[in-house]
Amino acid sequence: MSLRSASPALAAALLFGASTPLAKVLVGDVPALLLAGLLYLGSGLGLSILLALRWARERSSARATTPLGMPPTEMPWLLGAIVFGGMLGPALLMQGLTQSSGAAASLLLNVEGVLTAVIAWWVFKENADRQVVLGMLAIVAGGALLSWAPAGATFSTGALYILGACLCWAIDNNLTRRVSTNDAMLIASFKGLVAGACNTTLALGAGAHLPAPSTVGASLLVGFFGYGLSLTLFVVALRLLGTARTGAYFSVAPLFGVVISLAIWPAVPGPLFWLAAALMALGVWLHLRERHLHEHTHAPLEHSHRHLHDEHHRHAHAFEWEGAGPHVHLHHHEVLTHKHPHYPDIHHRHSHPQ
Repeated sequence: MSLRSASPALAAALLFGASTPLAKVLVGDVPALLLAGLLYLGSGLGLSILLALRWARERSSARATTPLGMPPTEMPWLLGAIVFGGMLGPALLMQGLTQSSGAAASLLLNVEGVLTAVIAWWVFKENADRQVVLGMLAIVAGGALLSWAPAGATFSTGALYILGACLCWAIDNNLTRRVSTNDAMLIASFKGLVAGACNTTLALGAGAHLPAPSTVGASLLVGFFGYGLSLTLFVVALRLLGTARTGAYFSVAPLFGVVISLAIWPAVPGPLFWLAAALMALGVWLHLRERHLHEHTHAPLEHSHRHLHDEHHRHAHAFEWEGAGPHVHLHHHEVLTHKHPHYPDIHHRHSHPQ
């Protein structure tokens, strides 16, 4: 696997990892559920503005505008992702945090990556080579060390809530993969608006009060970068790499968060940090050196996504096209059998002999 293929997932992890220390600096003591709502709203509102600007630019340049829609048959997958990832997950986490220590919560949140991969491999039958599994284990072990605190990982009712949140986000990741052929920014914008509105309404209904306008603005800004752009890149990564591999790369987000925290509040990292960093680097390296190669057959497929005319896109156009550069339109794939290195992206979701 090339670093270029992995870069959207790693960039998503960097932005999301940065959101925690930046929120602590900019936002202060905002109730947790209200903060989650404002962060999601910042994601949805910011991406909606970008979508409007993109549409206006494409219209002014006389190019075909990127479709802002989704097949009705795929809407249940997206709505399911919003319910599990944008509403149930944060609510369970907030409930768990009231009964667990921060150290225990950080340690348990590493389970999300494992559950994401397990669902992808067992339920959706995504291919998993031994090297990918080992890489995932190394990254998760690094995350566990990074958040470890002596006597911090005690089991409690709060831990069950946090594990439930991890399961919800793992389901969210797998459901989002089902719609990842659509416009990534549109998906992230819709998820942000719906989840943000719901969480903010729930928080205000429970008695929370909106903070000062400057704090609201800071929350929305952090949400735009740490949730909106991060989720957009995450959807692109799902399209390119599949769920398990994207989830593994995204699991390095806590490492980026710690590095940024150390830059804001300078301190000498302890030995566990360096061991965790080494394990995560090993996991990423194992994923990058993966080479999955065999003869496979592409079934007929019709979908719309941003693409170049590579070996999987040799179709004709029903409109005028200059012949260069990426573009978006509904296109049809004929049956094709060939052999080349590939990953479980949107064009390679075939079964494998056991």
